[in-house]
Amino acid sequence: MSDPRPPVFRTDLWLESRYRKLRRGLPQTVFFCPRCKGDRRRRHGCPTCEGFGKLTRESVQELIARRLVPAMQAKTGRFHGAGREDIDVLMLGHGRPFVFEVIGARNPDLDLEALRADIVARAEGAIELAPFRRVTRERIVYWKETHFDKVYRAEVEVEGDVDEHLLAAAATFAGVAVQRTPQRVAHRRADLDRQRQLRVLGLVRAEAGRLVLRVLCQHGTYVKEWISGDEGRTTPSLSSLLAVPCRCVLLDVEEIMTDDVPGPRLPPPLPQER
Repeated sequence: MSDPRPPVFRTDLWLESRYRKLRRGLPQTVFFCPRCKGDRRRRHGCPTCEGFGKLTRESVQELIARRLVPAMQAKTGRFHGAGREDIDVLMLGHGRPFVFEVIGARNPDLDLEALRADIVARAEGAIELAPFRRVTRERIVYWKETHFDKVYRAEVEVEGDVDEHLLAAAATFAGVAVQRTPQRVAHRRADLDRQRQLRVLGLVRAEAGRLVLRVLCQHGTYVKEWISGDEGRTTPSLSSLLAVPCRCVLLDVEEIMTDDVPGPRLPPPLPQER
């Protein structure tokens, strides 16, 4: 006998949006335990994650996927971000572009605005999303391969007195920093010297021992290391410009300067690092 049930049709689709991350400690994608890698068998009794398999309970990816995938009755989903910020860094401004790839959806024709509103409401202030729009797979490649300048805001802790003349000079810095691969990522990145362009947009005193910095950076700049100097691995650095040790204590991505966002731009990118 033939099966009387109607055939199940599944489709893949790609949804583009931007997220604003408003809570520190939230990674962009799933933060698996580095020891057990989240494996169901290996995570049992893992001393690093205590059997949880992850180092954080949720991520931007999960806040979106846990509503979107079941609503579309999809097999799974994949998150493709236009770069990423550190877990302790906020993503403000117009937000970071991303494409969410929905795989094997049985119910693709949803009200995308209602779905977006539901995701944001359930995130309880952790993220905000721009309206979803349907795009083609090629948008993943565009966001992965196109690089944009970024504006950062940082709170900087300084040791010792800052000379007013050095502070004024640093507040107008515009030039190139050479950054050797930072110590904190040296275990997973090639050991290279990278040339990155920067322009300080603002540098003012805040409370005692603190400065507030706004800086426009070329894609791929290690901002925390530009502030501290990373024990001489970044030159010049804010620490060297001010002649006092500096440390980034809070960092926000204020804006990603995509083509549709108004604001300052750096000169064309420098040649690829050697």
